[in-house]
Order: sequence, then C-alpha cells, then structure tokens
Amino acid sequence: MKKSTLLQPEMSYLAATLGHTDEVTICDSGLPVPTGVDRIDLALTHGVPSFIQTVDVWLKEAQIEGVVLAEEFQSVSPELHQLLLARLEKEREETGKEIPITYISHEAFKQRTASSKAVIRTGECTPYANVILLSGVVF
Repeated sequence: MKKSTLLQPEMSYLAATLGHTDEVTICDSGLPVPTGVDRIDLALTHGVPSFIQTVDVWLKEAQIEGVVLAEEFQSVSPELHQLLLARLEKEREETGKEIPITYISHEAFKQRTASSKAVIRTGECTPYANVILLSGVVF
C-alpha cells in the first residue's frame, strides 16, 4: 500500500507525470471543465472534500512554483482566500522557494484552465474557490 499522503490514484498518477511548468487546476464544484482537459472529480456532496483539504494534500505531493487566482476570489470569498494564502506561505517557508501569485479575471481564469493538464473538482461551494498551480522542480 502507498505510504505517502495522497491515495487517490488519478491524482497520484498526475503528480508523478507532471513536468516543469505544467498546470493543474483545483476548483470548486461549479467551475466548468473545458473539453479535452482531464477531469478528476472528487466531489461527493456539498463541501466534501473541501477546496483547502484538496490543496493541502496536493502541496504535500507536488512541488509548485507559481499560482494563478481569479481577482474576484479576494473580494467575494476573503476568508477562504486568506486561508489559501496562509497555506502558500507555509509552503514557501518549508521549501524555501518563492511562490509568485498572479491574479486575473474570472473569465480569463476559466479560459486558462484549458491549458491545465488536469482539473481536480472538489465539493467546495464557496464562490471563486479555484486555483491554478504551476508545477515546479524540487532542485
């Protein structure tokens, strides 16, 4: 049996096959997934699993070097936005690597997800709880 934190097989395979600068989207239950992008659907019911739980597990499994967020996330869902920023700061402290954050409009965000290697859908029901994570290298 696998020993690391991530047990979900599609996500585990995704993490193992990422290349430098590949993008992965973790989203709420409402974000549309573009045709042609792999969809890993974790949503069981409203709020399960949560956006932040999914991000936490992903950060334990994959190295990231950048983040893209919708501008609306800051103003519409400030508590969850701040929680995500705290998680990213913790990741920066643990790895010693900067994690630049880029904000774009929600419409531009939805278009950019078409470049993601996969979209991981959570059960989150908080508006704009979506993040694009740019894959980094561990060296």
